[in-house]
Amino acid sequence: MTSNPSSTIVRRSSRADLIVLGVELALIAAAIVVGAVLNRRGVGLYAETAPIYAFWRPHLGWGTPIAVAVAVAVIVWGVRWARTARWGPLLGAGYLAAVAWTLGLALVDGWSAGVAERLTNQAEYLHEVHRITDIPVMLAGFSDRILDFEPGSWSTHTAGHPPGALLVFVWLDRIGLGGGAAAGLACILTGATMVVSIPAALRSLGAADAARTVLPFLVLLPGAVWIGASGDGVFTGVVAAGLALLAARHPVAPLAGGVLLGFALYLSYGFVLVGLLALAVLALRPGRFLPALLGAAVGVAAVVVAFTVAGFWWWDGYQLVVVRYYQGWAAERPYAYWVWANLAAMLLSAGLVVGPALRRTIDAARRARHGVDDVGEGTVTRWWLRAAARPTILLPLTAAVAIAAADLSGLSKAEVERIWLPFVVWLLVATAHLPARTHRWWLAGQAATALAVNHLLLTFS
Repeated sequence: MTSNPSSTIVRRSSRADLIVLGVELALIAAAIVVGAVLNRRGVGLYAETAPIYAFWRPHLGWGTPIAVAVAVAVIVWGVRWARTARWGPLLGAGYLAAVAWTLGLALVDGWSAGVAERLTNQAEYLHEVHRITDIPVMLAGFSDRILDFEPGSWSTHTAGHPPGALLVFVWLDRIGLGGGAAAGLACILTGATMVVSIPAALRSLGAADAARTVLPFLVLLPGAVWIGASGDGVFTGVVAAGLALLAARHPVAPLAGGVLLGFALYLSYGFVLVGLLALAVLALRPGRFLPALLGAAVGVAAVVVAFTVAGFWWWDGYQLVVVRYYQGWAAERPYAYWVWANLAAMLLSAGLVVGPALRRTIDAARRARHGVDDVGEGTVTRWWLRAAARPTILLPLTAAVAIAAADLSGLSKAEVERIWLPFVVWLLVATAHLPARTHRWWLAGQAATALAVNHLLLTFS
């Protein structure tokens, strides 16, 4: 009796997924073991539980049942409902579920440690908010306070980012939402919007079915441990919304998206790499490419001009930040460890589903070659154009390239489990290529990863 060729392919693909999963687990184990050895030898990792920046502290909290309940609901009922629900209610329910999941994880550490006081330590933005009495003066003199060991030097997070990051929390304070509790909740509520933005972008790009598949994976993102609550939660929401606007079909949407992404440049210097995702989205967007690109560019330029006129020149800030970076722990953190251990930290933030999902995405790109093998000159170009025309291929692979660039730069040594979140969420678009029968199993693994990290470690923003 001959075996069914299709079932043989399915078995081989499933075995390949398990091999990739094994490689991921081996990478994480190696990063933990090598990190422990280096810490014991006194090497300056400055991460007690490397590759994660945290302390070892097994604990439970009253957020535990909330997080577990959300995970069970998404796995048992959410997957099926996401396939059939009306679009508006689906996005609304997805957002509320993401907020509940993120808040539940934060409350495992308790209200004070998990939300209200998480952004109030000396290294955080809130440490500076009460000192800002004149925003124009702050912007004009921002670069003068970036370097450490100088009178009036900014705190670590404020100095390490352009002034837009500090401005977010100053603006919250100005509208009466000052203090750690309001800031923590703002990070959670803003970060969770990526569960709406990314599916909306996929739908605008003609991948509505993929959007429904991806949404539960975005809800149960292990990286929600760091979205609640850190400034990177806000950054993730802003970047995702900006890219979703670039994808939208309204003629003014690229301009609005450009404004948001222009502001993102003043949230983190690393968001120059968001430009890769922006170009990918614009290339996939229905309609003419050049008018959309022009609109987006005008939006970005408007923000750049506004900050420059206010007295902050982005490039000067970036050059000073590189100096400040090596005035601190980065000077001792060994590149030879972090350049690969960062990837282990990223897996604990993105979830172990990422490796198999990306493997299937690459396989889908290869299958796009079918039918053009004998076309002749230009075959490879046509193959990649055909593959790139699918948002579920181009977007996660572009996010992977951006992460690789950030990793190799040496300016992301440790703490990438939160720093790379704005790119990590786009990696999860690759889950659209996973077989439907495996979705619940993978989601269970995602939830288990987040719950394990949050209950075994005391993480930091």
